[in-house]
Amino acid sequence: MKKTYLYFLFILFAHSMYVQGQQDPQYTQYMYNMSVINPAYTTNNLSVINFGTLYRSQWASAVGAPKTLTFFAHAAITEKVEAGISFISDDIGDGVLKENNIYADFAYSLKLDDKSRLALGLKAGITSFETNFNGFQYPELQDDFAFNENQNTSFPNIGIGAFYHRDKFYAGLSVPNLLSSTHLDNQNGVSTKGSENMHVFATAGYVYDLNSTIKLKPSMLAKMVKGSPISFDASLNALINNTFEAGVSYRLDDSVNAMFNMKILPGLKAGYAYDYTLSNLSDFSSGSHEIFILFDLDLLGLQRGYDKSPRFY
Repeated sequence: MKKTYLYFLFILFAHSMYVQGQQDPQYTQYMYNMSVINPAYTTNNLSVINFGTLYRSQWASAVGAPKTLTFFAHAAITEKVEAGISFISDDIGDGVLKENNIYADFAYSLKLDDKSRLALGLKAGITSFETNFNGFQYPELQDDFAFNENQNTSFPNIGIGAFYHRDKFYAGLSVPNLLSSTHLDNQNGVSTKGSENMHVFATAGYVYDLNSTIKLKPSMLAKMVKGSPISFDASLNALINNTFEAGVSYRLDDSVNAMFNMKILPGLKAGYAYDYTLSNLSDFSSGSHEIFILFDLDLLGLQRGYDKSPRFY
Protein backbone atom coordinates (compact mmCIF):
# COMPACT_ATOMS: atom_id res chain seq x y z
CA MET A 1 0.00 0.00 0.00
CA LYS A 2 2.81 2.39 0.92
CA LYS A 3 4.64 1.66 -2.32
CA THR A 4 1.45 2.28 -4.32
CA TYR A 5 0.88 5.60 -2.53
CA LEU A 6 4.44 6.80 -3.13
CA TYR A 7 4.29 5.85 -6.80
CA PHE A 8 0.93 7.59 -7.30
CA LEU A 9 2.02 10.71 -5.45
CA PHE A 10 5.30 11.01 -7.32
CA ILE A 11 3.69 10.56 -10.73
CA LEU A 12 0.94 13.05 -9.86
CA PHE A 13 3.36 15.65 -8.54
CA ALA A 14 5.88 15.22 -11.35
CA HIS A 15 3.08 15.57 -13.89
CA SER A 16 1.84 18.78 -12.34
CA MET A 17 5.35 20.25 -12.23
CA TYR A 18 7.11 19.21 -15.41
CA VAL A 19 4.69 18.15 -18.13
CA GLN A 20 3.42 20.93 -20.34
CA GLY A 21 -0.17 20.05 -19.66
CA GLN A 22 -3.21 21.28 -17.83
CA GLN A 23 -2.38 22.78 -14.46
CA ASP A 24 -5.45 24.80 -13.49
CA PRO A 25 -8.04 22.95 -11.39
CA GLN A 26 -11.10 21.52 -13.10
CA TYR A 27 -14.68 22.01 -11.91
CA THR A 28 -17.73 19.89 -12.62
CA GLN A 29 -20.09 22.65 -11.45
CA TYR A 30 -18.28 25.34 -13.43
CA MET A 31 -21.55 27.11 -14.17
CA TYR A 32 -21.76 28.09 -10.47
CA ASN A 33 -18.09 29.04 -10.21
CA MET A 34 -17.91 31.36 -13.21
CA SER A 35 -16.32 34.35 -11.45
CA VAL A 36 -13.20 32.31 -10.70
CA ILE A 37 -12.48 31.40 -14.33
CA ASN A 38 -13.81 34.53 -16.07
CA PRO A 39 -13.37 38.07 -14.70
CA ALA A 40 -15.97 39.35 -17.17
CA TYR A 41 -18.79 37.36 -15.56
CA THR A 42 -21.46 39.86 -14.43
CA THR A 43 -24.93 39.79 -12.94
CA ASN A 44 -25.76 43.49 -13.43
CA ASN A 45 -27.81 43.57 -10.24
CA LEU A 46 -27.35 46.76 -8.26
CA SER A 47 -27.72 46.38 -4.48
CA VAL A 48 -26.84 42.64 -4.53
CA ILE A 49 -23.46 41.24 -3.46
CA ASN A 50 -22.87 37.70 -4.75
CA PHE A 51 -20.76 35.31 -2.65
CA GLY A 52 -19.76 31.78 -3.57
CA THR A 53 -17.45 29.02 -2.41
CA LEU A 54 -16.64 25.63 -3.93
CA TYR A 55 -14.61 22.73 -2.56
CA ARG A 56 -13.39 19.84 -4.72
CA SER A 57 -11.77 16.62 -3.55
CA GLN A 58 -10.41 14.95 -6.67
CA TRP A 59 -9.78 11.21 -6.92
CA ALA A 60 -11.06 10.51 -3.41
CA SER A 61 -9.36 7.71 -1.44
CA ALA A 62 -6.08 8.26 -3.34
CA VAL A 63 -3.71 9.59 -0.69
CA GLY A 64 -2.19 12.88 -1.76
CA ALA A 65 -4.75 13.60 -4.48
CA PRO A 66 -5.61 17.25 -5.37
CA LYS A 67 -7.93 19.31 -3.19
CA THR A 68 -9.20 22.69 -4.38
CA LEU A 69 -11.03 25.50 -2.58
CA THR A 70 -12.39 28.56 -4.36
CA PHE A 71 -14.14 31.68 -3.11
CA PHE A 72 -15.53 34.74 -4.86
CA ALA A 73 -17.46 37.88 -4.04
CA HIS A 74 -18.60 40.44 -6.57
CA ALA A 75 -21.13 43.23 -6.96
CA ALA A 76 -22.32 45.74 -9.53
CA ILE A 77 -20.94 49.19 -8.69
CA THR A 78 -22.91 50.92 -11.42
CA GLU A 79 -25.01 49.68 -14.32
CA LYS A 80 -21.81 49.31 -16.36
CA VAL A 81 -19.12 48.49 -13.79
CA GLU A 82 -18.81 45.36 -11.66
CA ALA A 83 -15.95 44.51 -9.28
CA GLY A 84 -15.01 41.73 -6.91
CA ILE A 85 -12.40 39.35 -5.57
CA SER A 86 -11.61 35.71 -6.30
CA PHE A 87 -9.45 33.14 -4.53
CA ILE A 88 -8.20 29.68 -5.53
CA SER A 89 -6.30 27.37 -3.17
CA ASP A 90 -4.88 24.16 -4.68
CA ASP A 91 -3.18 21.43 -2.63
CA ILE A 92 -1.49 18.37 -4.14
CA GLY A 93 0.13 15.64 -2.04
CA ASP A 94 -1.27 16.71 1.35
CA GLY A 95 0.97 19.77 1.53
CA VAL A 96 3.71 18.70 -0.91
CA LEU A 97 2.59 21.36 -3.38
CA LYS A 98 0.42 24.34 -2.46
CA GLU A 99 -0.65 27.14 -4.75
CA ASN A 100 -2.83 30.11 -3.79
CA ASN A 101 -4.22 32.68 -6.22
CA ILE A 102 -5.72 35.93 -4.95
CA TYR A 103 -7.21 38.31 -7.50
CA ALA A 104 -9.13 41.55 -7.77
CA ASP A 105 -11.69 41.35 -10.61
CA PHE A 106 -13.07 44.18 -12.71
CA ALA A 107 -15.68 44.06 -15.49
CA TYR A 108 -17.17 46.68 -17.77
CA SER A 109 -20.61 45.78 -19.18
CA LEU A 110 -21.97 47.11 -22.46
CA LYS A 111 -25.70 47.01 -23.17
CA LEU A 112 -26.08 45.77 -26.74
CA ASP A 113 -29.89 45.90 -26.79
CA ASP A 114 -32.82 45.51 -24.40
CA LYS A 115 -32.08 41.81 -23.83
CA SER A 116 -28.34 41.33 -24.22
CA ARG A 117 -25.05 42.53 -22.74
CA LEU A 118 -21.37 42.04 -23.46
CA ALA A 119 -18.88 42.42 -20.61
CA LEU A 120 -15.10 42.71 -20.81
CA GLY A 121 -13.13 41.76 -17.72
CA LEU A 122 -9.69 41.97 -16.13
CA LYS A 123 -8.28 40.20 -13.10
CA ALA A 124 -4.98 41.02 -11.42
CA GLY A 125 -3.33 39.60 -8.34
CA ILE A 126 -0.72 37.38 -6.76
CA THR A 127 0.06 33.68 -7.05
CA SER A 128 1.99 32.02 -4.23
CA PHE A 129 3.74 28.71 -4.91
CA GLU A 130 5.11 26.48 -2.15
CA THR A 131 6.57 22.96 -2.06
CA ASN A 132 7.55 20.78 0.88
CA PHE A 133 9.75 17.76 0.14
CA ASN A 134 10.64 17.06 3.79
CA GLY A 135 10.43 13.32 4.36
CA PHE A 136 9.47 12.74 0.74
CA GLN A 137 10.32 9.26 -0.55
CA TYR A 138 10.88 8.67 -4.24
CA PRO A 139 10.64 5.65 -6.52
CA GLU A 140 13.90 3.74 -6.71
CA LEU A 141 14.99 5.19 -10.06
CA GLN A 142 14.30 8.86 -9.20
CA ASP A 143 17.52 10.93 -9.17
CA ASP A 144 16.26 14.44 -9.96
CA PHE A 145 17.96 16.85 -7.51
CA ALA A 146 15.29 19.47 -8.16
CA PHE A 147 13.01 17.60 -5.74
CA ASN A 148 15.51 18.18 -2.91
CA GLU A 149 14.91 21.94 -2.82
CA ASN A 150 11.77 23.37 -1.20
CA GLN A 151 10.21 26.27 -3.07
CA ASN A 152 8.40 29.30 -1.61
CA THR A 153 7.80 32.03 -4.17
CA SER A 154 5.18 34.59 -5.14
CA PHE A 155 4.66 36.28 -8.47
CA PRO A 156 2.10 38.59 -10.10
CA ASN A 157 -0.45 37.45 -12.61
CA ILE A 158 -3.22 38.93 -14.71
CA GLY A 159 -6.16 37.52 -16.64
CA ILE A 160 -8.72 38.71 -19.18
CA GLY A 161 -12.16 37.61 -20.28
CA ALA A 162 -15.30 38.37 -22.26
CA PHE A 163 -18.83 37.38 -21.29
CA TYR A 164 -22.00 37.70 -23.38
CA HIS A 165 -25.47 36.98 -22.04
CA ARG A 166 -29.10 37.54 -22.91
CA ASP A 167 -32.37 36.21 -21.45
CA LYS A 168 -31.70 32.50 -21.94
CA PHE A 169 -28.17 32.22 -23.30
CA TYR A 170 -24.62 32.99 -22.21
CA ALA A 171 -21.16 32.50 -23.68
CA GLY A 172 -17.76 33.34 -22.30
CA LEU A 173 -14.09 33.25 -23.28
CA SER A 174 -11.29 33.86 -20.80
CA VAL A 175 -7.60 33.43 -19.99
CA PRO A 176 -7.34 33.61 -16.16
CA ASN A 177 -3.51 33.50 -16.15
CA LEU A 178 -1.71 35.42 -18.89
CA LEU A 179 1.80 35.42 -17.41
CA SER A 180 4.12 32.40 -17.52
CA SER A 181 6.29 32.24 -14.38
CA THR A 182 9.08 29.69 -13.99
CA HIS A 183 9.25 27.89 -10.63
CA LEU A 184 12.38 25.76 -11.09
CA ASP A 185 15.37 26.28 -13.33
CA ASN A 186 19.00 25.10 -13.29
CA GLN A 187 19.17 23.82 -9.73
CA ASN A 188 22.21 21.83 -8.60
CA GLY A 189 23.41 21.68 -12.17
CA VAL A 190 20.20 20.07 -13.37
CA SER A 191 18.14 21.94 -15.95
CA THR A 192 14.51 21.78 -14.84
CA LYS A 193 11.39 23.69 -15.58
CA GLY A 194 8.04 24.12 -13.89
CA SER A 195 5.97 27.02 -15.14
CA GLU A 196 2.45 28.36 -15.36
CA ASN A 197 0.99 27.95 -18.84
CA MET A 198 -1.86 30.02 -20.23
CA HIS A 199 -5.20 28.23 -20.06
CA VAL A 200 -8.07 29.30 -22.32
CA PHE A 201 -11.61 28.66 -21.03
CA ALA A 202 -14.65 28.70 -23.32
CA THR A 203 -18.12 28.38 -21.77
CA ALA A 204 -21.69 28.50 -23.04
CA GLY A 205 -25.15 27.69 -21.73
CA TYR A 206 -28.81 27.87 -22.69
CA VAL A 207 -32.15 27.56 -20.91
CA TYR A 208 -35.08 25.80 -22.56
CA ASP A 209 -38.54 26.02 -20.99
CA LEU A 210 -39.85 22.47 -21.25
CA ASN A 211 -43.07 23.46 -19.49
CA SER A 212 -44.24 25.81 -16.72
CA THR A 213 -42.31 23.94 -14.00
CA ILE A 214 -39.26 22.39 -15.71
CA LYS A 215 -36.38 24.16 -17.43
CA LEU A 216 -33.62 22.28 -19.25
CA LYS A 217 -30.18 23.86 -19.01
CA PRO A 218 -27.53 22.46 -21.38
CA SER A 219 -24.04 23.93 -20.98
CA MET A 220 -20.43 23.28 -21.95
CA LEU A 221 -16.92 24.09 -20.86
CA ALA A 222 -13.75 23.68 -22.95
CA LYS A 223 -10.31 24.18 -21.42
CA MET A 224 -7.32 24.50 -23.73
CA VAL A 225 -3.59 24.75 -23.02
CA LYS A 226 -0.54 24.24 -25.21
CA GLY A 227 0.88 20.73 -25.11
CA SER A 228 -2.26 19.02 -23.79
CA PRO A 229 -5.49 17.65 -25.29
CA ILE A 230 -8.59 19.80 -24.96
CA SER A 231 -10.60 19.16 -21.81
CA PHE A 232 -14.29 19.25 -22.72
CA ASP A 233 -17.35 19.07 -20.43
CA ALA A 234 -20.91 18.71 -21.73
CA SER A 235 -23.65 19.12 -19.11
CA LEU A 236 -27.43 18.93 -18.93
CA ASN A 237 -29.38 20.09 -15.88
CA ALA A 238 -33.11 20.17 -15.20
CA LEU A 239 -34.44 22.94 -12.97
CA ILE A 240 -37.75 22.13 -11.27
CA ASN A 241 -39.99 24.88 -9.87
CA ASN A 242 -36.96 27.19 -9.76
CA THR A 243 -35.96 25.34 -6.59
CA PHE A 244 -34.39 21.93 -7.22
CA GLU A 245 -31.90 21.14 -9.93
CA ALA A 246 -30.37 17.82 -11.02
CA GLY A 247 -28.17 16.91 -13.95
CA VAL A 248 -25.46 14.84 -15.55
CA SER A 249 -22.29 15.68 -17.43
CA TYR A 250 -19.49 14.02 -19.33
CA ARG A 251 -15.84 15.05 -19.34
CA LEU A 252 -14.12 13.80 -22.48
CA ASP A 253 -11.98 10.70 -21.84
CA ASP A 254 -12.09 11.37 -18.10
CA SER A 255 -15.37 10.95 -16.20
CA VAL A 256 -19.16 10.85 -16.09
CA ASN A 257 -20.70 13.06 -13.44
CA ALA A 258 -23.92 13.52 -11.50
CA MET A 259 -24.89 16.77 -9.78
CA PHE A 260 -27.76 18.36 -7.95
CA ASN A 261 -28.45 21.58 -6.06
CA MET A 262 -31.29 23.19 -4.16
CA LYS A 263 -32.43 26.70 -3.32
CA ILE A 264 -32.56 26.61 0.48
CA LEU A 265 -33.59 30.25 0.95
CA PRO A 266 -34.37 33.01 -1.58
CA GLY A 267 -30.70 34.04 -1.55
CA LEU A 268 -29.01 30.76 -0.60
CA LYS A 269 -28.24 27.75 -2.80
CA ALA A 270 -26.11 24.65 -2.15
CA GLY A 271 -25.08 21.81 -4.43
CA TYR A 272 -23.09 18.59 -4.74
CA ALA A 273 -21.47 16.68 -7.63
CA TYR A 274 -19.87 13.27 -7.93
CA ASP A 275 -17.45 12.29 -10.72
CA TYR A 276 -17.01 8.66 -11.68
CA THR A 277 -13.52 8.30 -13.14
CA LEU A 278 -13.23 6.54 -16.50
CA SER A 279 -9.47 6.81 -16.99
CA ASN A 280 -6.85 4.46 -15.53
CA LEU A 281 -6.74 6.69 -12.45
CA SER A 282 -9.85 4.79 -11.34
CA ASP A 283 -7.40 2.11 -10.11
CA PHE A 284 -6.28 4.56 -7.42
CA SER A 285 -9.47 6.44 -6.58
CA SER A 286 -13.17 6.09 -5.88
CA GLY A 287 -14.14 9.18 -7.86
CA SER A 288 -14.26 12.92 -7.10
CA HIS A 289 -16.56 14.99 -4.88
CA GLU A 290 -17.51 18.63 -5.19
CA ILE A 291 -19.74 20.91 -3.11
CA PHE A 292 -20.66 24.57 -3.48
CA ILE A 293 -22.59 27.24 -1.60
CA LEU A 294 -23.88 30.45 -3.15
CA PHE A 295 -25.23 33.36 -1.15
CA ASP A 296 -26.68 36.64 -2.41
CA LEU A 297 -26.76 39.55 0.02
CA ASP A 298 -29.47 41.98 -1.00
CA LEU A 299 -28.52 45.27 0.62
CA LEU A 300 -31.85 46.95 -0.19
CA GLY A 301 -34.13 43.98 0.38
CA LEU A 302 -35.19 43.84 -3.27
CA GLN A 303 -33.81 40.35 -4.03
CA ARG A 304 -33.90 41.05 -7.74
CA GLY A 305 -30.67 39.32 -8.60
CA TYR A 306 -31.01 35.67 -7.60
CA ASP A 307 -33.11 34.51 -10.53
CA LYS A 308 -31.86 37.17 -12.94
CA SER A 309 -28.24 35.99 -12.83
CA PRO A 310 -27.12 34.26 -16.05
CA ARG A 311 -26.37 31.17 -13.95
CA PHE A 312 -29.95 30.81 -12.74
CA TYR A 313 -32.26 32.77 -15.02
